[in-house]
Amino acid sequence: MLDQFAGGGTTLVEAKLLNRDIIGVDVNDAALTRCREKIAFEHDGADGKVYIRKGDARNLDFLPDSSIDLICTHPPYADIIKYSEDIEADLSRLKVKDFLEAMKPVSSECYRVLKKGRFCAILMGDTRKNGCMVPISFEVMRIFQDAGFTLKELIIKEQHNCRATGYWKTNSVKYNFLLIAHEYLFVFRK
Repeated sequence: MLDQFAGGGTTLVEAKLLNRDIIGVDVNDAALTRCREKIAFEHDGADGKVYIRKGDARNLDFLPDSSIDLICTHPPYADIIKYSEDIEADLSRLKVKDFLEAMKPVSSECYRVLKKGRFCAILMGDTRKNGCMVPISFEVMRIFQDAGFTLKELIIKEQHNCRATGYWKTNSVKYNFLLIAHEYLFVFRK
C-alpha cells in the first residue's frame, strides 16, 4: 500500500490497525516527524508494517513498476492550506493552475507503480475564487483518467466540524456563497 502525501499520518495509522503494510511518503520533514509519532503505538492485532520515506510524489523512482497493491492518498488542494513556507517540492505552495500541472506526473507515477487491476483512491476537495467554485477535484479526476486510469467509483464525503467552518460560515453569509461541505473520493482502477 502507498500514501505518497502522508501528511498527518492518518492513512498510515489506519493501515497499521488493519494489518496492511504501507509506505508513507512526504516532502515535508515536519509531516514525516508527525507520521512517526502517530504510528509509534502498540495495539493488539495492529501488525501492519509502516515504512516512512522522504520523497516527492512526482518521482517515486525508489519503487519498481507494478509493485503496489493499493494507493490511498490525500493530496493538498493547491494553495488552499499551505503546509510549508520554503519547501520547493511542496504542492501546497502552488496556485491552482500550477498545482494541476504538478498532478500530471503524480498521476503518471501512480499508474506506473500500481499493479494492473488494482486501485488508486484519491481524496480531493474544491475551492472558491472571487466567490465562484473552482472544481479542482474534477480537474484532478480528468488528469488521472488521462494517465490511463478508469474511474471505478466516485464517493462524496460530507465534511463536519472542520477547524475553519466558523470562519467560512461567517463569510458565506457576508459574501453570499454556499459552504463547500464535501470532498470527493475518486477510486480509480488500473
